[in-house]
Amino acid sequence: MPLRFRLPPPKWRPGIRPATRPWQLLALASLVLVSAPLVRLTLNAFYRPVLFREAPAIGSTPVDSPQLASPTEGLRPDPIDFSTEELRALNRRFGVHGPQPKLAQLFTEGLDSLQPLRSHTLDSIEALRPVILAESRRQNINPMLVAAVLFDELQHAKPGENTPLAVQSGLFNTHGPAQLSLGEMVKQGLLSPDATEAELDQARLELLDPERNVALLVGAFARLSKDLGLPRNRPLMASTSHRDAKGLATLAYLHNGKLDYPGRILRYMQDPELHALIYGGRNREVSPLI
Repeated sequence: MPLRFRLPPPKWRPGIRPATRPWQLLALASLVLVSAPLVRLTLNAFYRPVLFREAPAIGSTPVDSPQLASPTEGLRPDPIDFSTEELRALNRRFGVHGPQPKLAQLFTEGLDSLQPLRSHTLDSIEALRPVILAESRRQNINPMLVAAVLFDELQHAKPGENTPLAVQSGLFNTHGPAQLSLGEMVKQGLLSPDATEAELDQARLELLDPERNVALLVGAFARLSKDLGLPRNRPLMASTSHRDAKGLATLAYLHNGKLDYPGRILRYMQDPELHALIYGGRNREVSPLI
């Protein structure tokens, strides 16, 4: 007689779904809420928008042309793309670094999405608006470049680094709203290369003065513009000239030394709220509770 195997009876009844506990639903909802911003920031970190591109003019391609126009025909080169020769020349003359790690870029974009931090940064720049405009006008520097660099540096400043105690400790090499070093003061002829320790301490405290720091930042851009052979009789305007856009990207690159920095600065220069703060009046949102 052949052996027959019988499967054990099922422990569940067909057609009846196990009950879902409330805490499981809550955990699932929390996971979705937490993961959504992370996915968005990850995609943004690997996606770089192309700036200052323009479409070919209507009618530029003949109707009876047997070939289709190239998708990139008539487009300007991206000002934040540096060739190998350009990077080699900048590295030889000024010294530069590689791009910021992806994780650090992700952290940077995460900070930029915090509205309270953004509002605090804009308040700080608004207080510096008079000196930004005055020094930029005096040195023929685009004030939006200055404001964009200040926005980035203030937005990502380390807590407590711009205090006299931290400066005197020697833990930080750059100071003030624009994160400038003593070396910049030496290059502008404002500090002797053989300065005494007392003079160095005084210079560090001078860098902590916000208005003085902004003036030094504008002076740094003027110095670099002269070294690069950029126009000095007018401010550079990225919206009207590709060469100007390339010059602005190069100035931003030399300030920070990271390849991803120029793209971020050019984006900040186009920020509507920052633009209105410098050239117009900033509209403050009134709380509905008032």
